[in-house]
Amino acid sequence: MRTKISLLSFILLLIISSCTKEKTDTISIENVNLIPMNEEVVLKQQRVVIKDGKIIRIEPNSKKSDYNSKLVIDGTGKYLIPGLSEMHYHLRSNKRGIEKDLKLMIANGITTARNMGEFSGQDHISIRNKIRSGELMGPNYYTTGPYLRTKNFPNIETVIKIVKEHKEKGYDYLKIGDGYTLPKDIYLKILEEAKKQGVVVIGHAQHSLPLEYSLRMKSIEHVEEFVYTLNHKEGRMFPIVLNFETSFLNKAAEQIKKSGIYVAPTIVVFDYIIQYLDDEKFELLKKDETSIHLNLKDSISYLTEDNEYRMNFKGKEINGLKYEDLYEDYLKWMRVFTKVLSDHEVPLLTGSDTFGMVIVGYSLHQEFVLLQEIGLSPFQVLKASTVTAAKYLDVFDLEGTISEGKNANLVLLNKNPLDDIKNTTTIEGVMLKGEWLDRARLDAMLKESATRE
Repeated sequence: MRTKISLLSFILLLIISSCTKEKTDTISIENVNLIPMNEEVVLKQQRVVIKDGKIIRIEPNSKKSDYNSKLVIDGTGKYLIPGLSEMHYHLRSNKRGIEKDLKLMIANGITTARNMGEFSGQDHISIRNKIRSGELMGPNYYTTGPYLRTKNFPNIETVIKIVKEHKEKGYDYLKIGDGYTLPKDIYLKILEEAKKQGVVVIGHAQHSLPLEYSLRMKSIEHVEEFVYTLNHKEGRMFPIVLNFETSFLNKAAEQIKKSGIYVAPTIVVFDYIIQYLDDEKFELLKKDETSIHLNLKDSISYLTEDNEYRMNFKGKEINGLKYEDLYEDYLKWMRVFTKVLSDHEVPLLTGSDTFGMVIVGYSLHQEFVLLQEIGLSPFQVLKASTVTAAKYLDVFDLEGTISEGKNANLVLLNKNPLDDIKNTTTIEGVMLKGEWLDRARLDAMLKESATRE
């Protein structure tokens, strides 16, 4: 009898021990203002419990907790949002390497990134796999294959070969990087073959074809592409007369909305061109503290008079029109049309096209500000970077909102981003796949990524 009692006691002890471990092997964010992003709301004084990289409980902080967490994060007066998405990233320097860029992303609250071109000497499938296995710390990572231009498709046979390679190597997307000269038959064959192989096609619009052709892709990169596709007939960039007529813009936006395509505006990269050409703004750029994250080559190329835009366009004209005025008109049209797209509920993605002075991490927040300035609400901007990105990537069941059962990719802010989107820069900490990175850790990452090579 004693043996039976002892055995039962032992089993009971194991059960209690197991439950205790389950309750203690957690992380709790206490008393936080929660912005779940399933609707425009702030849930005050909430408790969020994380275990094994998942959100397992969300409840009012006033409720007695069932968890004795190993780490308790004080969220008093702070705001918790889902992790952000950089949907147009480029690795600009093979020598600098990906690790520093990944640190810049994480330190700026980016927990998802989409690489938009595999250039010579790069292997983004390997990067993606190392991140997924935990060998490399980084955000959820997706990638296109090589950056493809017209010269890559000399004939139909090559189209079939390239699409097949994308399928076999496991790229997430095939990107068409040329909208000027890609022959119609080649473009259509890419779409046809990609559908057969189950390869997703994204990229630049086809400038010499009616808009409907470009809308057959999953996403169009850069609202700038609509400048060329909608505003002229011959696929030529200069000269151009931009059509600001409301009925014209609304008709185009309606067509885009009906197609179901996603659009990544990337306004920030074009805004930098304006800054390069304006003397006063260019001087301010030279003093920008974030430029420490540029590699030495880019620092010389973009922050001196060797800047290609200043050398090639500043003070020069085309057909009697100053380039500075031309680019100003372009940017104005892009801003107007992005707002029209938003008004028609075209799904927008947040990305920054990280070239030039567009420094990964920081540039996403600059894109946020530009989107807010053109009339999107802070909630609409956040939605584009969280909910919409997750739906685009087909991971909405796991990402995009703060909800029980979803992945713990979170950003803790000191100020409410729904008051002003600039508040997304007030980062107190980041949770990446359930790992908590406090402000000191993030600052260390920024410091590590600042060395020039």
